[in-house]
Amino acid sequence: MIYSKPSTHSPDEIADRLAQAVTRHKFGILHVLDLGQTLQNKGIQLGSECRVYDVCNPQAAATALRADMRVSAVLPCRISVFTQPCGSLISTVLPFDLFAATGLQGAEDLAADVQRELIAIIDETA
Repeated sequence: MIYSKPSTHSPDEIADRLAQAVTRHKFGILHVLDLGQTLQNKGIQLGSECRVYDVCNPQAAATALRADMRVSAVLPCRISVFTQPCGSLISTVLPFDLFAATGLQGAEDLAADVQRELIAIIDETA
C-alpha cells in the first residue's frame, strides 16, 4: 500500500521541510534522485518534477539487518515528491506492507514502528 499526502508547497519547499522532519524523527536523507532531471538529461520530458528521497533510521536499519540481511533488498525507505496540476504529492510505500509482500519475517514490529515515523514525517512535511 502507498501512503500519499497532497501539499500546496513546491518541491523545493518540501525538500526543506522534509529535511527538518526526518531529523526530528531521527532519520536521515541518504540520497536524492531527481528523476525529472535524470530523464531530461536523456532527452525525455517527464512534464513533472519528481524527486525520490532515500531516508533511513540507522538504528532501525541495523536492527532489521541483524535479524535478516535480506532486509537490505528493501532498504532504505523511499519518499517520493512529485508535482501535479493541483500542487505536489508526497508518497511512500508502507514498510509493513513491503515486508509482508517480500515474505520477510521477524521484523513486523520494527516495520510498524518505522511506518508510523514515515507517516508522521510525511504529514509534517505536507
